[in-house]
Amino acid sequence: MPSSIQFPSRTVTVAVLAFDGISPFHLSVPCLVFGEQHGEFKLPAFKLKVCAFAAKAGKHVVTTSAGFSINTSHGLSALARADMIVIPSWHSDLRPAPAALLMALRKAHRAGVRIVGLCLGAFVVAEAGLLDQRMATTHWAFAKEFLQRFPQVHLDPNVLYVDHGDVITSAGTAAGIDCCLHVLRSQYGAEAAAHVARRLVVAPHRQGGQAQYIEQPVPTLASDDRLSTVLEWMLRHLAEPQHLDQLAEKALMSRRSFTRHFQQLTGTTVGKWLLNQRLAQAQRQLESSKRSVDDIAVDTGFGSALLLRRYFAREFNLSPSAYRQAFQGK
Repeated sequence: MPSSIQFPSRTVTVAVLAFDGISPFHLSVPCLVFGEQHGEFKLPAFKLKVCAFAAKAGKHVVTTSAGFSINTSHGLSALARADMIVIPSWHSDLRPAPAALLMALRKAHRAGVRIVGLCLGAFVVAEAGLLDQRMATTHWAFAKEFLQRFPQVHLDPNVLYVDHGDVITSAGTAAGIDCCLHVLRSQYGAEAAAHVARRLVVAPHRQGGQAQYIEQPVPTLASDDRLSTVLEWMLRHLAEPQHLDQLAEKALMSRRSFTRHFQQLTGTTVGKWLLNQRLAQAQRQLESSKRSVDDIAVDTGFGSALLLRRYFAREFNLSPSAYRQAFQGK
């Protein structure tokens, strides 16, 4: 089904920084989300530029941690002509970023370019001074070093990503996918992000406040299958009231056991997970239908347009009607 979302008519340029020793996985994350054609679905026109740092004599070649090299057509100067700059990671020894790179990031930020620091890329963003007195996150294993080097930044190592609009930081590894899908979702709608997520075979949306990791691995037990069945039931019945005791009973668990297993499996609480799913469904309906806000509020379990507007304002800083207008253009 063709998308009804009105994407920008001009091409959106995404510059991805590559440096010697970069992990191919980290580099591939923004390239997969913003640099691939995902089937017949209409997506914004992205122009991806992988920019080799410290290129010499016009050759834009970087080595990777996997032992092979990458040739690109762009150097550091291409950052100035981007709409968004993604720093997909940084050196694991956390060496200071070169002055030329920091200067390029500051100049781009002043010009209105969105800066995204994935995983250890948050260190570079912080070093450029773009996170002073602001919330940020990075890979949980490097939180101590981050706090020591950047005490002026309010670090939260327990979340997947933090979005300030102009600057975004994410946790490590797979959280970079969540962050890039979040950018796609917030700018171009849940439908676009969900389609790309399906093509990548990943979760369509994990809320930024979700925990980075589970302290204790969840064993594969019969209770896990029961909990998965309950999650599917919850998604099919978002319009209905869902009480914790009722859900625990469906999972054949005590209330305490159910809440513990739920958080281990999803990384968040029952209430937050349910709210996120209801908001996501409301977004999809606002993007693709002409149904009234009142009807959508009832259909997604908020009960009234007043509550839907309240949660929209809190989570997205705009009203459902403004959200619809942004994506449908009417």
